[in-house]
Amino acid sequence: MKDQSTDNIAVKASVNTIIINSALAAFKLAAGIISKSGAMVSDAVHSASDVLSTIVVIIGIKISHKESDKSHPYGHERMECVAALLLAVILCSTGILIGYQGIIKIISWEHEKLPVPGLLALFASVISIATKEAMYWYTRAIAKKINSGAMLADAWHHRSDAFSSVGSFAGILGSRLGFPVLDSVASVIICIFIIKVSVDIFKDSVDKMTDKACDDAVVDKIKEITMMQKGVLGIDKIKTRQFGNKIYVDIEILADGSESLNETHAIAQTAHDAIEEYYPQIKHCMIHVNPVNLKNQAEKNKE
Repeated sequence: MKDQSTDNIAVKASVNTIIINSALAAFKLAAGIISKSGAMVSDAVHSASDVLSTIVVIIGIKISHKESDKSHPYGHERMECVAALLLAVILCSTGILIGYQGIIKIISWEHEKLPVPGLLALFASVISIATKEAMYWYTRAIAKKINSGAMLADAWHHRSDAFSSVGSFAGILGSRLGFPVLDSVASVIICIFIIKVSVDIFKDSVDKMTDKACDDAVVDKIKEITMMQKGVLGIDKIKTRQFGNKIYVDIEILADGSESLNETHAIAQTAHDAIEEYYPQIKHCMIHVNPVNLKNQAEKNKE
């Protein structure tokens, strides 16, 4: 039920961004053509790529929330990482394209031949900056709420579009003030920001797909919760791994070897339930009990 609710929240948010992005891209394209602004036309293409990226997010989230089956007994959470990877590639490609076009214009040394954009393009860039920044915070909030890496990647795609619009604004304004090359310089700077974001998203997705351990703070908290449970005498080993937006935990605890199987099982179950209650994102927690002979331990301590 929880996954279904999360799925619905993600899809609803994604549909909202698709509608806004489609309208914004159409508006910027029209403004760019009418005002003869190449920067605004490129910005419109960037917004159109946001529509594609959001569709990828919806597909990734839908697949990641499918129930476990015979072929995928551990679930499909990593499909969301695949979606985030695709977004990172789209984002990086967009950044490189923007930077390449900017560099070509800079080294052409034919700046005086570039057309001067109209006021409509300047107005469109301001609208785009405000809209895309708002969409970034909206999508980011949803991503944090449902712990979705793919949606967080999509949020950064929105912000990259806002950066692109800032560059467009600077370029268009500079062109109108008699410095058309500023459009291209801004594009190259924006390219660096966009590529940096895409690399961060790519790295985070790869970490989650290669069973990277959780942060030390999470591991330490799990240890603390485990040791708080009655009957747990120590921890022999603890391993964690990230599986998409979920976490798997394996722990070997120490318990009194003279207790019955039912008693030690109850100790392990109590620790298991306490850990999963504190961290809802833990999909599976496996606890193995290692027996300790308290009498022998006490004699060793005396020695």
